[in-house]
Amino acid sequence: MEELFDIVDDQDRVVGQAPRSACHGNPGLIHRVAHVLVFNSAGQLLLQKRSAAKDVQPGRWDTSVGGHLDSGEDYYAGALREMAEELGIVGQELDHLYSYPHRNAFESENVTTFWVRYDGDLRFDPQEIEAVAFYSSAEIAQMLGSGILTPNFEHEWSLFLQWAERRGGLRSLFPDV
Repeated sequence: MEELFDIVDDQDRVVGQAPRSACHGNPGLIHRVAHVLVFNSAGQLLLQKRSAAKDVQPGRWDTSVGGHLDSGEDYYAGALREMAEELGIVGQELDHLYSYPHRNAFESENVTTFWVRYDGDLRFDPQEIEAVAFYSSAEIAQMLGSGILTPNFEHEWSLFLQWAERRGGLRSLFPDV
């Protein structure tokens, strides 16, 4: 059965529902997405390499966790569910970072991003994710603009760095590194 998404307006108010297939390819249907940035204690960010079978950005490195909210689901619950489904991470509290509209010619999403510090085991579905790896901010900087990363992640990373800078930089989040 195809996923059903809430369709929202620019103020994130639900105005209807539509199936996934109608949302992808129709930027007029704004839907909700939750992202989670998973950092380890060394301050490295986990990225996932999208499976070659994915319909959007196959084979590129992307945000640690990202997924559409189910109809009626809130952002926090969606982030927890997606983190469990994509990486097998459960029982972790998430911290809210920011929300933003993501618009392109393919789709329109309202995104809310959370973060978590996690050093445990990861379990991912190889049908969905080809690989996962932790990267330092310097390594990510070298990858930007190369075509290795999804454009969505490059935008997300820029927003995260701005958020971190307003709070004293990455060192303030990981003072022991």
